[in-house]
Amino acid sequence: MKLTLSVIKADIGSIGGHTQPSPRMVEEVKAQVEKAKKSGLLVDGMVTFTGDDIAIIMSHTKGENNTDIHQFAWDSFIKGTEIAKKYGLYGAGQDLLVDAPSGNVRGAGPAVAEIELEHTLQKPRPAESFMVFAADKCGPGAYNLPLYLGFADAMYCAGLMLPPMIKGFTFRIIDMDNTKGDSILELNAPEDAYQISALLRDNERFGIDSIYSRTHGQKAAAISAQRLHSIAGSYTGKDDPIALVRNQGIFPAPEELVSPFAKAHYIGGDARGSHVMPLMPVAINTPIPGMYCLPIVSCIGFSVDRDGRFADAYADFFGNVAWDEVRRRAQVKGIEMRSQGWSGAAMLPYTELEYGGFRDTVGGLLQRFAITEGS
Repeated sequence: MKLTLSVIKADIGSIGGHTQPSPRMVEEVKAQVEKAKKSGLLVDGMVTFTGDDIAIIMSHTKGENNTDIHQFAWDSFIKGTEIAKKYGLYGAGQDLLVDAPSGNVRGAGPAVAEIELEHTLQKPRPAESFMVFAADKCGPGAYNLPLYLGFADAMYCAGLMLPPMIKGFTFRIIDMDNTKGDSILELNAPEDAYQISALLRDNERFGIDSIYSRTHGQKAAAISAQRLHSIAGSYTGKDDPIALVRNQGIFPAPEELVSPFAKAHYIGGDARGSHVMPLMPVAINTPIPGMYCLPIVSCIGFSVDRDGRFADAYADFFGNVAWDEVRRRAQVKGIEMRSQGWSGAAMLPYTELEYGGFRDTVGGLLQRFAITEGS
């Protein structure tokens, strides 16, 4: 059977500032998912949150970019937004950037990651398992480094030396500065590794759109690489990407995919979306922690039965105490960077600052500069 895995995530309101959605909001979206399962629109579904973002994780048979699936997610977020507005929550409907989506919600604000696959539970995929990464308070290229390491560096993924993966993977890289449409370049690892690195080093402009197995041609990962301020024309919140990643067998194992996150690598994000801070792995359903809006990422794993239903439980990869040391180091790295305040590398360059007011302030000052006599 053709099975589609879809994850759609949005910030539609939170308690006391940008912290977490209210329980009523989450329960309302869950209720919509249950209705969709009973009606047959979804085979299965689950609702989680990371920081102030609600994610709907779905399996269905409608294919990628399906209007009914995307409209369902949009309508569910509208229901949650109504609750946020009723109780005066912060940023109600923040990521719903249009009055109504035209066919699908890509480009309308919510983050979207989808993979359609031939679901046979036979070789080369006798079991289907996948992971969902959800990030908050960070830019669109948050997964550039860890997914590159997980799919292209044998120091992190020893499976790349085995026959099912030794041919490597194709990286589809998107130029997020192009707002006229998806501007995509395909590069192959390992032979194009340096070219891939040259692009992915710029987390604010280039991002991984998807990854494909070069041995089997199957889609391994889908990432919601988009710039919300490019869509809306002004700052509406950070991009907060999601990643949907298949694992095991012909793809990297979970431990090979999560180990790069032990770096707590620096990315753009944090307060006002304008600082450079470490990405901290957290358990699912974690509100924004710490003294700053430290960028966070959750990761949960699922298995799928023959009919496309999720197993009766999920794995919370970052919820384990093994990650406590990484979280401690992320806090230390964050404190050190924020102690530098507005100076130099501690903040994004003016061209990338999400609040246009920063550029307006500098623009006004530039007009006051004058060439002095005798210079």
